[in-house]
Amino acid sequence: MFWRKFTQDKMAMTGLWILILIILSILILPLFYQTSIEQIDFSKSTLTPSLQHPFGTNDLGQDQLARALFGGKISLTVGICAMAVSITIGTIIGAIAGYYGGILDNILMRLTDIFLSLPQLPVLLLVVYLFRDAIKTILGAQTGIFVLVILVIGLLNWMSVARLVRSSFLQLKEREFISAAKSLGANSARIILVHILPNVFSVIVVAATLSIGNAIIVESTLSFLGLGFPPDIPTWGRMLYDAQNYLTSAPYMAIFPGLAIFLTVLSINYIGDGLKDALNPK
Repeated sequence: MFWRKFTQDKMAMTGLWILILIILSILILPLFYQTSIEQIDFSKSTLTPSLQHPFGTNDLGQDQLARALFGGKISLTVGICAMAVSITIGTIIGAIAGYYGGILDNILMRLTDIFLSLPQLPVLLLVVYLFRDAIKTILGAQTGIFVLVILVIGLLNWMSVARLVRSSFLQLKEREFISAAKSLGANSARIILVHILPNVFSVIVVAATLSIGNAIIVESTLSFLGLGFPPDIPTWGRMLYDAQNYLTSAPYMAIFPGLAIFLTVLSINYIGDGLKDALNPK
């Protein structure tokens, strides 16, 4: 029933096929298109798209298609990992607040309100600016920035998940099957993990899909502002940052990575909408 309902949503299916195509291109095309992403050749600077360079070249003569394929892996990985962080934190806080209620619920929801009141982008920029050098020293330039970006995005995007999970727990904990489980001697941990959480799974799945798209946009914003990954790691956002001075002379430098971000996020959002309808028991 779920799959039949999901396949009836044309926009969700279109988004699914576009996302599958993007992922397969990122994973498979580099096996055949083995142009270096680091080779610098100023004689090929800002070449227009051609058969030899389908996405053209940047100001350093580096192939844009190879860099876009490599950057796609990082952007999608950041999106998935940041989603995992935000979904985990939001589910734990929402489950505890919704199930136990009382003072604990009040404290956790006030904490959620505090995080919701924070201006996300300025806080992101501030945290990355303050801690990027320290974490680079500890974990290295690439790994350090990767971990920092994931944690910062995840820690600032769990609030909506917590509210959704809490509201679902508040409704489900009063149902008859929960009373039956309690009368049979089930403890709180078993009730939360076995009886309530599976019934909240649909809400979590929808929130997870939307979180991936949001995380990709935030990472692209950080990279565009020059506070993301180092210049030698070509994420889609970093490619946009490098293209900002060539928008008139070489607009394709911004068009292709921008189109990749647009299609990926749009397809994920359509998939999320389709999942929301398909998993809705009503």
